[in-house]
Amino acid sequence: MSRTFIDLSIFLENEILSDPPPLAPKITYANHKETLPEFVRMIPGCTEEDWLDGEAAAAEWVTLTTHSGTHLDAPYHFHSTMDAKLGGSKPSIAIDEVPLEWCFQPGVKLDFRHFPDGYVATAADVEAELARIGHVLQPLDIVVVNTRAGSRYGHSDFVNAGCGMGYEATMYLLERGVRLTGTDAWSWDAPFSYTAEKFAQTGDRTLIWEGHKAGRDIGYCHLEKMHNLEALPPHGFYISCFPHKIRAASAGWTRAVAIIDDALLALPR
Repeated sequence: MSRTFIDLSIFLENEILSDPPPLAPKITYANHKETLPEFVRMIPGCTEEDWLDGEAAAAEWVTLTTHSGTHLDAPYHFHSTMDAKLGGSKPSIAIDEVPLEWCFQPGVKLDFRHFPDGYVATAADVEAELARIGHVLQPLDIVVVNTRAGSRYGHSDFVNAGCGMGYEATMYLLERGVRLTGTDAWSWDAPFSYTAEKFAQTGDRTLIWEGHKAGRDIGYCHLEKMHNLEALPPHGFYISCFPHKIRAASAGWTRAVAIIDDALLALPR
């Protein structure tokens, strides 16, 4: 059986604004000749002429957060406790404690590209989309949300683009056994600029990070800053998104990939 692998990850790079400027990754590149003096010092008695073609190793120095690039957020990122509605609160798990089986499961895509920037998706929106694509959620399905933000990656408005997933929409998924979700937007929630405007108007603090805070009631993970979700069918594929193993961290970088049987690519989407 032949398979197609679809890259669902963005680059870590200097030139593209994928985060607010204070959070942006910074990469310093060194070529084979630029590192030569350091490598010579590591082998006493050798000289630069002893290295073939006068070259050592290419290397890069990277300054970033665990939330740079395409990454998986652990429940610890959202709140210090989780599972309040599953028999009582317990300490939230960090990224190195996320069950590996959560990270390789059948995928389901919700197409929410038609919703405007800042819209907060509801449980009814999720239910309607699942009915449209003809899918019944199964425990541990990985549910990814294709928003308008995917088309804005590489543009100055990316961070403020796309709809978000509200508390009730998130809980709709979690109550049916989903434990890992994803979005091609900067955040699982609506962009902060829209939340700030609504909070200023209403003073309603439940609007703040409401999708993330669902993890306080049922612990879950989500992928942020995914890419190329429009290349996926609604279902019939697997997602692999194992995070980097960072001790006690709130997130870990991942190369998120969809794996799809080629025969399914010919089906209507």
